[in-house]
Amino acid sequence: MDKEKEIKNWIQKVEETKKEAVDLSSDEDLSLAIMNLVSIEEHFYFTGAKTGKSEYFKMLDSVREIRKSLLKKLVKNPEGEIWCISKHLLAASMRLIEVGTKLQNKGDDMAARDLFKKAFDLYSLFWGLNLKVINPGEIQKIDDRKLDINDKSEKGIFAKLGELVKKVVDCCKE
Repeated sequence: MDKEKEIKNWIQKVEETKKEAVDLSSDEDLSLAIMNLVSIEEHFYFTGAKTGKSEYFKMLDSVREIRKSLLKKLVKNPEGEIWCISKHLLAASMRLIEVGTKLQNKGDDMAARDLFKKAFDLYSLFWGLNLKVINPGEIQKIDDRKLDINDKSEKGIFAKLGELVKKVVDCCKE
């Protein structure tokens, strides 16, 4: 497939994604809220474990129910373990952002940028899976830099998904 056809395929996938997901800017905001809810669950767990107070575990359950109901809005009809994978991709992305921010505040900009890139890669993978831009089964059968069997670009999968997220998922659209 030549470059022109490859670009047309990408544009077609983006257009199809826009039709399916009415308001991706709200979805991006929602994904960030879910990241924070997972983090709140973790904090309630550790506070409960450290203090021995069961009320923190009850609050964890309440937050978990909210997080589950919101995640359903982004992870529609998950197959296999896509639900859990999605949750963990968002959680890992959030944690990498937090650690990167701490490193940046300590003056270690290079390590921070590395973690920020990895956080964005994971976040992009979340969207790639949930916008059904990539087929996990096809990824395993082909070169790890390819999105699917028709992908001829030499860029890696994270670079491609990152480009897609930058184009399609924009929290600043009103």
